[in-house]
Amino acid sequence: MCNCDNPNHNHGNISRRTALRGGLAATAAAATTMAGATAASAQVANPYADPENSVLPPSNMKLDLSRAALVVTDPQVDFLSPEGVTWGVVGASVTEHNTVENIETLFKAAKAADITVAVSPHYYYPTDHGWKFEGALEKLMHKIGMFDRPGPLNLDGFEGSGADWMPQYKKYINDGKTIVTSPHKVYGNDTNDLSLQLRKQGVDQVILSGMSANLCTESHMRELIEQGFEVAVVKDATAAAIIPDGDGYLAALTNFRFIANAVWSTEEAVAQIQAAS
Repeated sequence: MCNCDNPNHNHGNISRRTALRGGLAATAAAATTMAGATAASAQVANPYADPENSVLPPSNMKLDLSRAALVVTDPQVDFLSPEGVTWGVVGASVTEHNTVENIETLFKAAKAADITVAVSPHYYYPTDHGWKFEGALEKLMHKIGMFDRPGPLNLDGFEGSGADWMPQYKKYINDGKTIVTSPHKVYGNDTNDLSLQLRKQGVDQVILSGMSANLCTESHMRELIEQGFEVAVVKDATAAAIIPDGDGYLAALTNFRFIANAVWSTEEAVAQIQAAS
């Protein structure tokens, strides 16, 4: 119990984040064990490797930079930093895929090519905590204070919080050119203005990256494709939770292959951007 007299001290937020690090310790340990088992089995077969005998038609997507955009979902501390509330379950996947660095590589390439860049963030305000029903991960995110902000017009405590951008991305996002959409509230961009913003820029091709693979990233992929966009997912510029209930990254990778117009590595995405420049 904190005995300080500071009226601005957010005791509730601190307790939630502290509780996460303690209360999810068992889950994090299980995730680490699962990740270790995956790494060990990789000597026999890498579960994330491209299939040797794919029966799916190859992609023929080619970028036209005049109508292309980089979209990054949730490039925020709570997902991508060891200080974030989900690191115990996503950290192994983020580290394995070099996700933080790969997202920055995409930002650099997109800015160098002067194409549209959009960020679709996740924020929760106090009113969102009054929802009458929630899915499993919605319940968890609200319980641990993930992406919390005090209000839609209030940035008190935002700097350096779990809702803030990763520090290395700020120079790209805060350059006055990057589109920051209204927040998506569950997983997909059907609840924000991303599609409108892209259409207003004449964009119909999307290079998609960000967090997390089987939740917001996959939901954005599905919604964008339903709305007539051509979507290439960058498979190593995302990551997901690994828990006893399942490997979120593996689940997403299967759906990326089945649904997206293309599935690229960061290296392939950069090469596509540069070739089209």
